[in-house]
Amino acid sequence: MRTAPASELENWLSTGEILEQDSRGPKVVQLNDGTFLKIFRNKRPLLARWRPDAKRFIENAQKLQDLGIATLQPIEGLWLQRHNGISACRYQPLDGTSLEQIFKQERLRFDELLPAFASYIAYLHQLGIYFRSLHLGNVLLLADGQFGLIDFLDIKFNGRPLSQALVQRNFSHLRNYLKRRKIQDFPMQELLNAYKTRQLH
Repeated sequence: MRTAPASELENWLSTGEILEQDSRGPKVVQLNDGTFLKIFRNKRPLLARWRPDAKRFIENAQKLQDLGIATLQPIEGLWLQRHNGISACRYQPLDGTSLEQIFKQERLRFDELLPAFASYIAYLHQLGIYFRSLHLGNVLLLADGQFGLIDFLDIKFNGRPLSQALVQRNFSHLRNYLKRRKIQDFPMQELLNAYKTRQLH
């Protein structure tokens, strides 16, 4: 984790494209060189100093790669100078299209992908991966037809297949995401049926 001077952050923000932000400021910035900067603002600065979110993010990316899961490639972890407890990760993005974009723009294609998406979720669960933010915006369809994961700060690696309770909780998070995003007509029951079929194989 190196400390990025305030001038470096100011340059990134002025020359890059802010892709995500909230009331506290920018969250994801696309930089001029094509890399991305993800900024983590922990509400507890002392905890962030002891266990920075950027470091956890990088470690999670490495664990996913070790398990053969396609994901982004971290470049460096950063402390942002003059910003107490705020860390960041610069990374090479994963090239793909989010399932949310496909669902909204190519519904027939999404329906064709649904069985494969169910298989992917079942595979993650078999690996012991519990990803609270497993939703359409964080799963990408890659050029080779496979899937990949992004934005996985809250992921957990259990080391054994998930219990049914955790499986149900994971799908509950997906339902909440659909509700928050006001995504209508999502084929949840079809996804659950396809998931159960994959579990039997």
